[in-house]
Formats: sequence, C-alpha cells, structure tokens
Amino acid sequence: MKYFILTLAFLALLSCNSEGNKKITDAEDYNKFLPSVAPKTTSKYFELWNSKIKPDSIQLTSFGIVSGQYENYFKATGDISYLIKSQKALEKAVEIAATGRAGYRRALARNYISQHRFKEALVQANEALKIGSGITDTHGLLFDIHMELGNYTLAKNYLNSITDMSNFGFLIRAAKWNDYKGDLATTINYMEQAKDKAEKTYTKSLILWSYTNLADYYGHAGRLSDSYKYYLKSLELEPENAYAKKGIAWIVFSHEKNPKEALRILDAVTKTYHAPDYYLLKAEIAAYMNNTEMQLLNIDEYIKSVKNPSYGDMYNAYNIDLYLNETQQWDKAFELAQKEVANRPTPESYNFLAYSYLKLGEKEKALSIVRDHLEGKSSEPAILYTLAEIYKKNGLTKKTKELKSELLGAVYELGPSSKSKIESL
Repeated sequence: MKYFILTLAFLALLSCNSEGNKKITDAEDYNKFLPSVAPKTTSKYFELWNSKIKPDSIQLTSFGIVSGQYENYFKATGDISYLIKSQKALEKAVEIAATGRAGYRRALARNYISQHRFKEALVQANEALKIGSGITDTHGLLFDIHMELGNYTLAKNYLNSITDMSNFGFLIRAAKWNDYKGDLATTINYMEQAKDKAEKTYTKSLILWSYTNLADYYGHAGRLSDSYKYYLKSLELEPENAYAKKGIAWIVFSHEKNPKEALRILDAVTKTYHAPDYYLLKAEIAAYMNNTEMQLLNIDEYIKSVKNPSYGDMYNAYNIDLYLNETQQWDKAFELAQKEVANRPTPESYNFLAYSYLKLGEKEKALSIVRDHLEGKSSEPAILYTLAEIYKKNGLTKKTKELKSELLGAVYELGPSSKSKIESL
C-alpha cells in the first residue's frame, strides 16, 4: 500500500528484505485482540464535564477536558465527527481563556494538523509563540507544522532550538528529521531512545506512540520481526489499537503473501473502526487476489466515506492516488494535485503533480517538475517509482535502470503487486 504511512518516508538502504520469505507472524499472537468490541464514547466523567457547557458557557476547564475526551473517541473509532467536536471545544477555550492561552492554541493547532489544515495550525502556533509561555512546546509544534508544509529550513531551525537529548519531544522530532534526510539508522537510534524515555515515564500514550512508530521504522529497515514485535507490544498496551492491527495485516499481506489472513484482520478492525483508508487497503488486497467484486465494493465504501465534507483535505493524497491508478480520472487528479502543491509544497505533493502530468501525456512537464522539485529530495518508494516511470517515458534509460535496482528492494513497502510493475520498467 503506497501511502500506508503518509508521514514516514522509506529512506536509504533500500536493500532486499534481510528476513527473506520467512514467516514472521502467528495468528495465536494476535487473535485475542481481534474480537470486535465497540469502543466506549462516553463516561460518567465525560458527561459530568460536558453538562457544564452551555451556549454562553465560560467554564474553561470543561472545554479543555471535553475536547480531550472527544479526541480520544476519534482515535478509538476513526469517526471524524469527534475530531470536529474536539475542534469546536478548543476554539471556544481559545476564545474565553484568560490563563493557559498558549496551551489551548497549541492544542487547537494539533487538532488542525490532524485535519491537514496546516496553514491554520501555523496561525495558532504563531499566536502561542507571541503569548510566550511554553516556548519549547511551541517550538516543537512549529517544527511539526513546517515539516508538513515543506518548509524544511525553518523546521530545522526550530529543531535546533529545542535540542535536549533527555527530552522525549526532541528525540521523536530528531527521528523525524533524520527520516526526512534519509538516515534510517540514526532515525531508529533516536526512536529507540525516545521509547526508553517513554517507558521510564510510565505514560501510556507516549509508550504507545513510541511502539507504533518504532514498529514502522523497523519495517522500513527490513527488520520485520522487530516490527511485528512492537505492533504486538502496542496491542498488549491497547488491545483496540487499529493502527497496530493494520501494521500486522501489512506484514501478513506484503511479506508473507497471505491476503486472506490480512483481510481477516482488517475485517475485524473495520467492524468498529471507520477510517476511510482502511477500505482502500482492503481493495488493494482484493485486487491482488483477483477478486474484482470485493475490490470495487471496498473502493465504493471508501468513496462514500470521504464524501463527508468534515474530512476536508485529509484524504487528498488517497483521492489523487485513486484517480491516477484506479479510476483514471486524470483531470481530477491534476486539479487536486495542484491544490496540494499550493497547500503544502512537499515532495509528496509535487510527486502527484508530476505523475498527473505524465498520465495526461505531458511527459516533458512531468520531467521538469521532477528536476525542479523531486530529484534528491526524497527516497520514498512511491516517489522513486514515479520518477522511474517519468524517466522511462522521456527516454532516460540509465536513470530508469538505476532506480529500478533500488525499487526492487522496496517491494515490501510498495506491496506485492508492485514487483511486476517494477520489473517492467
């Protein structure tokens, strides 16, 4: 699945999987986590604080607590309505706060980041910076936002300003920076330090975040046994965690070539967790199985889900990929890719624009974008594959062959269906 993890680039050392075709997973390890139990989306504690909120309320504490609970419900269910409710509560808190104003603005900025409203997040972060309290937290937040916006020099400046090897926030951002730069070994080293730091705090949310991200990085490095181990550790900590189950399903599908088992895992997840991208993954697996009916049913479920206007720009990347590779709606892909470049001029956005030009028959324009915005800017396999196709169409045989050798080592990341496409480059 090309965009299984949008924010994590597959960087450097694109070698063949060192674990070969060895079976890594065991259904007995994760079966106990699969029974579907609808997550709780209320509690006496939540109802107590929610009841204090009135149309003209100035109960600042209530807004903060209720917002946090809504965010937790969103993470548990994938239901976008809870993220929007969290946003509304935070906007009210920002409006009425006399104290703690910077903290509420940072929280609202993070909510906007989750919705891919990065420019609005930047406004809130800059307001928090003006207020002045919690400067380190604000600088960390500004690093996050500028990475999303493709402002990498600014991001690095903010990272430098919070350098502290004993600080969890610095360690995870140093990992992200090195991930972007292509130094996977250093990325993992920082993430392992962050994991150790989180475990010493006994803070569940930090530990869980560390485990799932470390599992992702290990997967990029071809350390699939370690990746599987940390997805399982995540589930031991939070049995309902959909992301960890999705990670295991990907190992089962892409490494072990067991699509039926991968679908069994994902079917269990989507009974109670409703993020649209899970349907695209199920569609990809169905396509690998040559089950066209199942593939189309899941694509239809995805399309129906993302019609909800509350998603805004959250699924633009998935939509573009769908238009380019499934529905062949290349004009729609081009229009949306232009919007993404305007919103966040990152290598991922320019990749979509270049590929849209290629599909529209504008191979020279596609190559121009590659040369101006993509060459040497990313080692993420989906981007490298786009480059290889564009080079091939423009007769740059040597460059195509160079990328082909790298891409053959990235089949796990791209998915098993990619192998034949790479070989035909």
